[in-house]
Amino acid sequence: MAKRILIVEDDEKINTMIRLLLGKNGYEAVSAYSGSEGLLAHNNDTDLILLDLMLPGLRGEEIIKDLKKKHDVPVIVLSAISDVSKKVDMFLLGADDYITKPFDNDELLARIAARLRTRPLSDDKSEISYKGLKLDAESGQVFADEKPVKLTRTEFAILKILVLNAEHVVPKLTILERICEDTPDCTEDSLKIHVHNMRKKLKAVTDTEYIEAIWGIGFMVRS
Repeated sequence: MAKRILIVEDDEKINTMIRLLLGKNGYEAVSAYSGSEGLLAHNNDTDLILLDLMLPGLRGEEIIKDLKKKHDVPVIVLSAISDVSKKVDMFLLGADDYITKPFDNDELLARIAARLRTRPLSDDKSEISYKGLKLDAESGQVFADEKPVKLTRTEFAILKILVLNAEHVVPKLTILERICEDTPDCTEDSLKIHVHNMRKKLKAVTDTEYIEAIWGIGFMVRS
């Protein structure tokens, strides 16, 4: 079944161009021309959203906030704003990628394919793995290179989110929102401590730095 991509872009020419490009490359593309129309057009069948920031009605920032509270769908921001601080703000809100206009069509297609290929796995998956890491969601056990690693409940919850989004930066606020029900004691300040302790435990077993801190944004798992 073709992947369904929602294009939220008020410039009719750009919207049409992207829709035709996606259609030629095997995607099902749906167009929306305002923020509120984008939210109405989004449903559980949407696999990815291409989102302009400067929209009539609801702005792109508001849409990202709304989507990340209720849904788990990748969002790629398309914007003429190239300022680094703006990109950081969008990642902190929960955007999965940011492409500056004007963009190359091949780059857009590659970014889309990459996000769809690495879309986070369902949180109810009992066994999660990434390279030498293996997590058992039911027992809370972690293995690195087949060796057990004893993590706290909070550390396990953080690692699970990072592994589900392996090789992609997970903003700090996103981590806190995802684990707040199971580990309400974790705050933005204590998150750094939990990650630091977890990194030490993993490295002690494998001598591998699995977790990387992305300054000002969040953390990611890669090796």
